[in-house]
Amino acid sequence: MVGAALLATLYISLSACSNALPRSERTMRSPWESFDEAMLAYEKIIPYKTTTEDLKALGYDPYSTPNVKILSYLDVIQRFMPNNSIKQKDLDPGVDFCLKARERCLAYEATPGNAKSKRVGNVMLDLMTFKRKTVDTGWFFNALIVMVDGVAVYKVWSGSPLISGEETRKNPLGPLQGAGDAVLKASGI
Repeated sequence: MVGAALLATLYISLSACSNALPRSERTMRSPWESFDEAMLAYEKIIPYKTTTEDLKALGYDPYSTPNVKILSYLDVIQRFMPNNSIKQKDLDPGVDFCLKARERCLAYEATPGNAKSKRVGNVMLDLMTFKRKTVDTGWFFNALIVMVDGVAVYKVWSGSPLISGEETRKNPLGPLQGAGDAVLKASGI
């Protein structure tokens, strides 16, 4: 009887406290706190005018800014010509100029972002794996700046200004769901 009362108290306490559910956050460190800030810095890059010093001032410096990757001209080839159906004559003039410059060409790729994942709902149903609901939020930005001799000659961006999603997983048998597979695996069948 005491055990049942303790279990009921625990159930009520956990059910009311969604803070007991797991959460995760993944932040790609950068000088930009939001998608808009990253985009604002990107828009200040002017092909054939912006230098590596200018890029550094905007936050695009692989030596001091986390998550800014340096790409060689061989990496640029793989990005813009992933197969034989794309010819060099089909490329943007800035990218073509870069590929012809070979070792004098490099690119910076910046990937700032912030993604949060939070489980919500009934704690007991979640812990017993009957029902798990996860809410995802955040933003992601990707900028590629191609340079020749320290001057930007091409830029392109992609990203998600607003990440918002939900995932619900239901297991009618709770912790027993998938137990058959574990038994078969353990028995060597």
